[in-house]
Amino acid sequence: MKRVLDIVIATVALLSALPLMLVVGLVLKLSGGPVFFVHERVGFRGRTFGCLKFRSMVQNPDRALQDYLAANPEARTEWEETRKLRKDPRITFFGHVLRRSSIDELPQLINILRGDMSCVGPRPVTREELDLYGDKAPLYLQTRPGLTGLWQTSGRNRLSYDQRVALDSTYVREWSLLLDFIILFRTIHAVIRADETC
Repeated sequence: MKRVLDIVIATVALLSALPLMLVVGLVLKLSGGPVFFVHERVGFRGRTFGCLKFRSMVQNPDRALQDYLAANPEARTEWEETRKLRKDPRITFFGHVLRRSSIDELPQLINILRGDMSCVGPRPVTREELDLYGDKAPLYLQTRPGLTGLWQTSGRNRLSYDQRVALDSTYVREWSLLLDFIILFRTIHAVIRADETC
């Protein structure tokens, strides 16, 4: 039932968002560089997949990140603790707009239709991040990662990494269709408000 709902919801959402996605793709193409950013993530039963996003970063973002962290010890500490930066030098001006509105994640609807992801689930993580889940890693691997989830609707950037892992684990243990619908409703509310912390 969850997979059927994923297909229905993702199809409707993709068709509805297609005009906006075409405009965003055109703007990114005209600005130079690729339209999509594809990053390897770990999915259901440990299978890896290319997680799709609209490009919101500069060219060669890995090098830009390493240079920034080398010159800013406080930022390096923040990155090591949360895998995120409040002031990320890699993100372009248009990228900030895309991220603030969550438009950068719309291509993940394609991931959902391909079966890589679900509409709701744990955050899609890298192989390196999965190591940080410790004894909770098997829980993560029991389901498909989600376009949204408890983390995105429970504080997002305010949470520590351990809190995010705990929320992902709670989602898997307590999953129900009702919980999915509650998370989807809260996500829509957060996106409408363009709230980066919910």
